[in-house]
Amino acid sequence: MSASSWWDRSTGFALLTILLWASLAALTSRITSVSPLVLVGLVLFFCGAGALPFWRRWRARPITWLVTVAALLFYHLLLFMSFRHAPVLEANLINYLWPLCIILFTPLLLPGHPLHARHLLAGALGLAGSVLVMVNGELQLQQAYLPGYLLALGAAIIWGAYSVLSRRLPPAPAVVTAAACLPAGLLALLLALWLEGPLPLEQIPAGDWWLILGLALGPMGAAFVTWYLALRDGDPRRIGALAYLTPLLSTLALVLLNGEQLTPRHLLAGAFIIGGALLGMLGKSPAARKPEEPAAPSLP
Repeated sequence: MSASSWWDRSTGFALLTILLWASLAALTSRITSVSPLVLVGLVLFFCGAGALPFWRRWRARPITWLVTVAALLFYHLLLFMSFRHAPVLEANLINYLWPLCIILFTPLLLPGHPLHARHLLAGALGLAGSVLVMVNGELQLQQAYLPGYLLALGAAIIWGAYSVLSRRLPPAPAVVTAAACLPAGLLALLLALWLEGPLPLEQIPAGDWWLILGLALGPMGAAFVTWYLALRDGDPRRIGALAYLTPLLSTLALVLLNGEQLTPRHLLAGAFIIGGALLGMLGKSPAARKPEEPAAPSLP
């Protein structure tokens, strides 16, 4: 397999996004001073605030704003809530079923992108790896954590569907994906104010504020733009398979930074995930999108 058959600009942006997202769970799980809703609101608000200097480029149709804001808000809300109702390591890996959703949703939502046997096998391997983290050593579901599992699964479905559907949205500059975080964050904070009472900003320690800013700059900031650039011109089937590297790197980050326990079950899951990612990278990329063909923003 030649380098040109698997490497292109969109692959580079996808890999950069994956590296940024690998730190998301490790950083998020260390912030316990506020509720998931407040945390989502603060991180998205700061992420959107970073796009304010580029406000002149915030040109997008209402449907693009609506879909992007809704996806950002509900994906991160479900994900952060899952970290409170299930072991972070397992909820995080279940969340990374979204690459499989991308692979499966692509032929349904994007004409001209049929699934081939290698795409199906790549998705099956990734799914097998993710299922391994949902069961204990006796292959029985850990029912005590079922709410957290379902929240993580819901997040995966939302992000997978959005990543594919976003290609069908009207074209918009890449910065719109970051700018959409501002209204999403404000909505989350208003919802927290309504449901939970006054925002407990004064009880957030300095260390958590730095983590919140780090999330806004990296895995929930720059990563949105690089993901948009990856999916704008790349093949969603290949990128979806490649994205299965994210849970592996994210798991390693949890082990190194948070002291999570790495078991043989997780290692086997990682082997399945890597195999699926490599298999999904085989084959040639589709031709680049023509200038007159609509290109719409898509994100994590």
